[in-house]
This record gives sequence, C-alpha cells and structure tokens, in this order.
Amino acid sequence: MAHRTIEHDTQRSAGPVKRRSAVAGALAGMLLALTPADAVTVFQRSVYTTIELAGCTKTKSHADGDAYLCNGLPGYPIYLAEGDLRAFVSAGTAPQTARAATQTLRPFNTPFRTGSQRATLEWRIVLRDGKQVPYAAIMRFFTSDDARRGEVLVVTKVAGAEACHVAYVDALANPEAIVIARQIADDRARAFDCRTAPEVVGARGKSPL
Repeated sequence: MAHRTIEHDTQRSAGPVKRRSAVAGALAGMLLALTPADAVTVFQRSVYTTIELAGCTKTKSHADGDAYLCNGLPGYPIYLAEGDLRAFVSAGTAPQTARAATQTLRPFNTPFRTGSQRATLEWRIVLRDGKQVPYAAIMRFFTSDDARRGEVLVVTKVAGAEACHVAYVDALANPEAIVIARQIADDRARAFDCRTAPEVVGARGKSPL
C-alpha cells in the first residue's frame, strides 16, 4: 500500500565523520562528509500507512470481535484484533505473536473514528542502505468510559518480530502530544524491555486511560 514519507526529521550518520573544509562557510555546521569506511547513512524520519479494514485479510471471526492482517511497510504487516470493545494493534515481521497483540488500553477503545473503518499508523524509521527499517509506531486510539471520551497516542516498539507498548500520551491534555510521542519513540523504543509495563507520559486527565 502506498505511503507518505516526511523527511524533515533528524539526519544521522553511522560511523566516523569529518567536517568539510572551511570553503563550505555557513554550511560547515550542516554538512557532514562520510569516510570510505562508512557503510550506510541513516536518516531518521516518519512514514505513514493507512489501515482500511476493507483491504485487510480477516484471520479470525469471533462473536466478541474479529482479527485482521493489514498492509504496513514492506515486510512489516499490521495485526489488528477486536475484543470486549477494545482494540489490539501490533506491527512487525510476526505481529500476531508479539506482545503488542495482547496489549490494549484499560477503557473501551478503537483506532477508528466514529463511523469510519480507516486509521493511520505513523512509523518511526531509519533508512539503511536505502531500506526502511522501523523501530517504533505511533497510533491514535479513541477511548471512552461511562462519562468521558478521549484520544490517546500509543507508542509501540517495533523491532523485527518484537513489538510492545512503550508509552501512552493523552492527546487532549497535551497540545504537543505528537511531539512527545515521537520523542519517546526516538529516545526509548529501541532499548525498551518488552517485559516492562508501559507508562503514561506527559499531562493527563482529559482522556480515559
């Protein structure tokens, strides 16, 4: 499935680097020259894919909720299941067997807006030898309890066959919620131990969590 790439995020180089000569002038602080020993240049950015249930493959039918495999990045499908009015979303090379496939938020929740069966997943990726390699995913969940409705950003670690929730951000209580979520993805996801419980980061209280 087609996806969009945002290229304004951090640019990093793998291996040793050296600055260009003073002729670069004002660009000296912006340009880095790779040495011959450098194997790859890594660019950190976001890529978005769309989940549309009509285009997903149903893998299980159940009275309490169905399960699907949906297109994600090449080689990284998305698993989405429903149960007890809650959603379970996992991504990776084997998303249905990862821990994220069993994790959800406490209140009733769904990744779909009311009346829609379409949702967007933001992948945080690096480019290695021209290939997109994800290390985290961010998805907005719409939550509800008896009295309130809310929106929560779920940050998920994605590392091959390993996927698990890292953190939750109340998208209504934090005006810069997506900035917080991306920072968590970039700073914590790769080293996150999936045996650890996810935590709520930032202000809270506007959305059921």
